[in-house]
Amino acid sequence: MRALALFLFPLVMLGACNREVPIRAHTIYTGGTIYTGLSDTDTVEAVAVGDGLIVYAGTMNNAISISKDGANIINLGDAVMYPGFVDAHVHLLGVGEREMRLNLDQVRSIAELQAALLAWREANPDVTSIQGRGWIETHWPEGRFPMAEDLDAVIDDIPVVLTRADGHALVANQSAMDFAGITYETPVPEGGDILKSEDGTPNGVFIDLAMALLQPVFEAPDEAEIRNAIEKGYDVYAARGWTGLHNMSVTETELNILSDMSLDGAIPLRTYNAVQPDAMEWAINGAPSGERMTTQAVKLYIDGALGSRGALLSAPYADAPDTSGLALMKRDEALELFEIALDENVQIAMHAIGDRGNSLALDWMETAFAAHAEKPVAPKSPLVEESDEEETGPRWRIEHAQIVRPKDQARFADLGIIASMQPSHAIGDLHFAPARLGMDRLGGAYAWQSLTDQGVVVAGGSDAPVEVGDPMIEFYAASVRKDLTGFSSEGWHPEEKLSRYEALKLFTQNPAFASFQEDELGTIETGKIADFTVLDQDILTVPDEALLATRPVMTIVGGERVWQAEQH
Repeated sequence: MRALALFLFPLVMLGACNREVPIRAHTIYTGGTIYTGLSDTDTVEAVAVGDGLIVYAGTMNNAISISKDGANIINLGDAVMYPGFVDAHVHLLGVGEREMRLNLDQVRSIAELQAALLAWREANPDVTSIQGRGWIETHWPEGRFPMAEDLDAVIDDIPVVLTRADGHALVANQSAMDFAGITYETPVPEGGDILKSEDGTPNGVFIDLAMALLQPVFEAPDEAEIRNAIEKGYDVYAARGWTGLHNMSVTETELNILSDMSLDGAIPLRTYNAVQPDAMEWAINGAPSGERMTTQAVKLYIDGALGSRGALLSAPYADAPDTSGLALMKRDEALELFEIALDENVQIAMHAIGDRGNSLALDWMETAFAAHAEKPVAPKSPLVEESDEEETGPRWRIEHAQIVRPKDQARFADLGIIASMQPSHAIGDLHFAPARLGMDRLGGAYAWQSLTDQGVVVAGGSDAPVEVGDPMIEFYAASVRKDLTGFSSEGWHPEEKLSRYEALKLFTQNPAFASFQEDELGTIETGKIADFTVLDQDILTVPDEALLATRPVMTIVGGERVWQAEQH
């Protein structure tokens, strides 16, 4: 064994990330099943970890031979280890805020919403206003949005603002509208809508950019409150088995707090930030960060959401022929930001849901790339020391990419655009998308397999708090393509579901590539960072119906157990 250990030395020193990996590991994980992620069957007997890196992945005997005397051996028992799961699209602050405010994601009717609102008021009698989020009306028996009159029926003396699950619509009671000074004369902001009653007065529903009219109702949270919400978000995500996340639409205030936390060593999960446009300088210059945080992307919006009919479609909505959605960005504005991003090696993450939204995003990106063709582009990630410009490219992303015409799917591959998609959107949207789109347009909806077959990198996320943010729900949605009860509607194209291995890549290798970190993350290999997700079942082999019952056992980031189930 000694001779073998000496033979391994140069391999360890020349690990994937080109760092000097310590020859002596201090922790060995073994037992159970350990998937490297290199294929659907590639497993190893043991993984040796030292200084946050994978020193060795292979046989137990060899792992022992290159480890320190008295190394800590962790027996996984019946558990299964995978490369660390990464949520490639989440709003971390929103996840934490959901834990602190009225959560409406379980209400199933306007009556239940009213009951939840009243119960919250009774449990918090001293509140002077109420914020909530999570309602989605698409399969409620009432068959409509909640309105101000519904809220006023239970609370009319203090402002109430309840945001739809997708974050692209809200309902406010009359007290909130009065506080914000909203009347029938209030102009409708470009890129938004104010829904009206028959008499022309606002009915309480505000879409996309019109939601900003309600901002005066609530005081902006202070830094202590924001940090508390961020910490709660991290706690929730660590307990669900995520080792990393791509944090979307990050404000300058949030980034300041994250930077302080990172430099203090207080960030438990690997965090890749995409900032709002007004914080783009942070992505250009690099936000102060510790080992676990990177900031090099900017998040833009081209349209709204399908459920609130804000997604930009190439033809009118099937169930609302007077609208084709909302455009939230103009071409010249986008191209100006694109030029800066290409000059400064900043990644673009563009929200696009409707088929016209996606087509326009591709058009504008293609125009920007052509105008910038003579200028070299390479990533700035501090984790990537050397890169090949031709292979790396800008790796721009379209977030959601929900409705993409077949003729545009190939353009993702041709332009090197990453499709950052959230599988749970499909199994929730199947209850209303056929009505919104009509059967003919469903062929390009949530087309994970078609995009993968075209050679497109599909990075999987959840969009929490829009969705729950559970990796098992996302994995189930990607590989089963049915809702949580096992239902799938007519025309829902089961051929678009992914194999279990392709679904695994959605949350391991592909997010690593989408954040320029494939040399450090995404698989279990010597020299890579020791980020692991440990589950109580083998999600590559268990029956479909067992996936949703799978539970996390350990969450390991940089070799550190940041969360562990009580029974382990």
